Amino acid sequence: MVANTGDDEEFWGLLVCPDVDAVIYRLAGVFNEQAGYGQQDETFHALEMLERLGEHTWFRIGDKDLGVHVVRAEMLRRGATLTEACLELCRRFGVRSRVLPMSDQRVRTRCVTKRGTFSLQEYFVRERLEPALIAIELDGIEAARPTSAVLHALDEADLVVIGPSNPLISIDPILRVAGAALRPERTIAVTPLVGGRALKGPTVEMMRALGMEVSPVEVARHYREVASGFVLDEADREMAQAIEALGYAVTVARTVMDDGGRRLAAALLSR
Repeated sequence: MVANTGDDEEFWGLLVCPDVDAVIYRLAGVFNEQAGYGQQDETFHALEMLERLGEHTWFRIGDKDLGVHVVRAEMLRRGATLTEACLELCRRFGVRSRVLPMSDQRVRTRCVTKRGTFSLQEYFVRERLEPALIAIELDGIEAARPTSAVLHALDEADLVVIGPSNPLISIDPILRVAGAALRPERTIAVTPLVGGRALKGPTVEMMRALGMEVSPVEVARHYREVASGFVLDEADREMAQAIEALGYAVTVARTVMDDGGRRLAAALLSR
């Protein structure tokens, strides 16, 4: 699994990696599905103390989550790369899969709005997406390189799946770093839109703000250079022909992962 690090942010001297950590927590079976972030049965005693001491606590870091960030910060301080730190966290959580950051170099997503430029976490969490979005920039992207672990994973994979995440902020940073290493003939993208809606997050709103058509066809156009297969939800099967006209092999399936993703995984492996 290659995870986006454009969402990463520093708080109180600790590196927080929301995408990497969410994947590790999910695979470890401890992800807080109700909150949509962090770990199950969280407490916030450390955050409450920080607030009492006058710190800004708009970013909700729970006590368990804080422990992970402390351990990662210590590994980085001792000279570990971000990749090495992530793999060690996988081991400590008992996760057999390799969760890899897209790069060991620093990349940060910046949201340019009518009220100024914000980090992704500032825009999503603190500003609550209220300022009108003008553009998305990736600070540090020119210097970022895919790690040898990422390149090896992409080269060895029989099938690479671009998941149904927000193409603009979750997938594009990865593609900007490692897209050249993808082999389109064995790469398939899953639509993040079902019936004109994103099941989670502001994908629709961000696409509209940047002047994009809100449809799986537009998403397919977006991935045309890196993928040859596209998974379309049954609710949008009438768009299959338009996507096939772009040169894709289209699979129509139920993409809503209300069963933990087993049904979608079976559809991907059977194509």
